Amino acid sequence: MDEYFVPAGAGEAEFTEKRSEFLGHVRVIESEEEARSFIAETKKKYHDARHNCWCYAVKDGAVRYSDDGEPQGSAGLPMLEVFRREKVTNFVCVVTRYFGGILLGTGGLLRAYTRSAADALSAAGIAAVRRRACVEVECSYSLLERMKDSVARFDGEVDSVEYTAQVTLRAHIPEENTEDFCRSVTDISSGTAAVKTVGTQLVPVKIR
Repeated sequence: MDEYFVPAGAGEAEFTEKRSEFLGHVRVIESEEEARSFIAETKKKYHDARHNCWCYAVKDGAVRYSDDGEPQGSAGLPMLEVFRREKVTNFVCVVTRYFGGILLGTGGLLRAYTRSAADALSAAGIAAVRRRACVEVECSYSLLERMKDSVARFDGEVDSVEYTAQVTLRAHIPEENTEDFCRSVTDISSGTAAVKTVGTQLVPVKIR
């Protein structure tokens, strides 16, 4: 599976242009229902704003946008283009505008909505969704920290640690590092620790 890109988390940004206040909001979503729910929540929260323009895209699914009363083509589509340029999917973006009394013109609006979406995405960050191997390591308590270090050394992340008579550490690591990681577990523990691969999962890894 080829990797794809999503927002790394929630992002918020704001700026003022000729007394109009623009508030950008970005969220990572998995479905059109989640996107529409966030749009509705944002519109309710900022019900006193003149406009709540939005766009969203679901991987292998719907792509939608709205100018919400702004001149056609001045808001929703320029916002969407910000994410297309970055090849980001599974997102929803809402830009709230409090009108400041000065008309910006179509060009000014396009630049303002583009900036707001870009700033909010920058605040959220971008993650690459990659397939990772899921591993379990059963070892003594005295080896736990060294096992955590080994996970990090092979570009992995610890998911959980279970404490019983032994310690069971669960982690995900890049598939190409699995064999080397397993060998490191054997070396560190002199063969006393048990390690196994228990499947794979898709994991967002922040890249910026």
